[in-house]
Amino acid sequence: MELYGYPLKAKFNQPRPPPPKVLPATNTVAAGYKNRIPYHPESFSMPWMPNSYYRAAALNPTLSPLTESFPGLPPTKIVPFISERPNGVFTRHTLDDWHRSNMTNYKESETTRHNAERLRADLTRTIKDVCQQADRTRGESTKNLGERINDIEYWKSELCIELDAMIRETNSLMDMQKRLERALADTEGPFQVAHKCLLNREKRMGIDLVNDDVEKQLVMEIKIIKSCRERLQQCLDTVNAQIMCNKEARQELEKDLVDKQMGHHIDSKCYQLKNTSRGIHYFKGVERIDATVSVPETWARFTDNNIFRSQSARATSAKLRASTESLLMGTADEMWRQFSKVNDAFTSRITEIANAKSKIQTHLAKTRQEIFQLETKIQVIQKTIRDKEVQLKVAQTRLDERTRRPNVELCRDAAQIRLVQEVNEINEMLRNLHQCLRASEDMLQMLVRSKGVLEHDLVVKNNSLFIDQERCMGMRKSYPSTVQILGYV
Repeated sequence: MELYGYPLKAKFNQPRPPPPKVLPATNTVAAGYKNRIPYHPESFSMPWMPNSYYRAAALNPTLSPLTESFPGLPPTKIVPFISERPNGVFTRHTLDDWHRSNMTNYKESETTRHNAERLRADLTRTIKDVCQQADRTRGESTKNLGERINDIEYWKSELCIELDAMIRETNSLMDMQKRLERALADTEGPFQVAHKCLLNREKRMGIDLVNDDVEKQLVMEIKIIKSCRERLQQCLDTVNAQIMCNKEARQELEKDLVDKQMGHHIDSKCYQLKNTSRGIHYFKGVERIDATVSVPETWARFTDNNIFRSQSARATSAKLRASTESLLMGTADEMWRQFSKVNDAFTSRITEIANAKSKIQTHLAKTRQEIFQLETKIQVIQKTIRDKEVQLKVAQTRLDERTRRPNVELCRDAAQIRLVQEVNEINEMLRNLHQCLRASEDMLQMLVRSKGVLEHDLVVKNNSLFIDQERCMGMRKSYPSTVQILGYV
């Protein structure tokens, strides 16, 4: 009777020979059983059959003696094969020998069956133990694979969380980088405006070419803008270096995550393999190959170091973003305050120049009015001189005519005396008038000269007012707002 689910019984090397005509002795039969060795063909071995089965089957069972009271026939009592009795009648064995032979065969068969049953029980127990041991081993391996999968899933989740945080931090830092670049580019406009304001103010003329508060504030504005540009550029270089560090940490996380995903896929596939699964094959000698490069401690420490490196990079990046935000606010406020100071200085200077221009215009109008009046007076004096010269001619003509009186008629009378007095008086008047005319003409020249000075000064003031009010303040009205300086747009 064969049991299903268990290995087939081993076959002997050759069939059992037929019983001889002459029964051998009992000890000879026992010796013959000892020399029987089970045959194990190579094609009969299956992958799920342990080698312990074959080793157990290869053992030669030892036959116990039939009975203690019947050790067997001694060699001296064996009947010879050829009888030497006469008359051709001979007997090979006695009846007792025949009965004893039958009993021997019965006992031998019983002993053999007993040994076979015991062997089958041992084989059943061995097979059961082997199957249980294999199930326990595979269960432990499956359990270890499950624990390994859980560990991989845990570190995968940690890597995913850290990778998402690193991606968000890197994107935020890249936005800050763009804001820094825009802020650095926006400082170029104010710098050019301040520089052009200084160049335009060099075109002032005369006395207006002074080192006033506007020029001092413009020079200070250029220095502040240069300082802000240097700080922004240094911060931008630091941000660029930090972005590279973040990308390196992100690449390490992504590489580790890809390795974890592949390892998780392989271990999950191994976890689901069974005896009935497809794709299972022999891989002879694979258990002797050790391709591992880490142990659980170093494996976990490697991922933990990657996460710690990423967290450190994120913390540094967050601090850098905060400092960059403060730098943007500080530089924008500093530049804006200086810009307001320059504008206030320009406003004060424009007001001062406008007041000076207004006063110059007032004085110029008065001077022109005075010149007009003085010219009128000069004309009056010139007409008076001409009139007095005519009177002088009349008086002198009278005197000249009276010098032609004859003899005694040349009398120094009252008329003569008065004519002489009149001529002297007219000469004195003419001298006074000519002196007043010269003084008036000198004053007129001074007024004209003052008028020229005022007109030139008015031109200078108009030029300075045009430079400060139209050119400089016209450019400074297009200065970017604080939002633009901070890089929000």
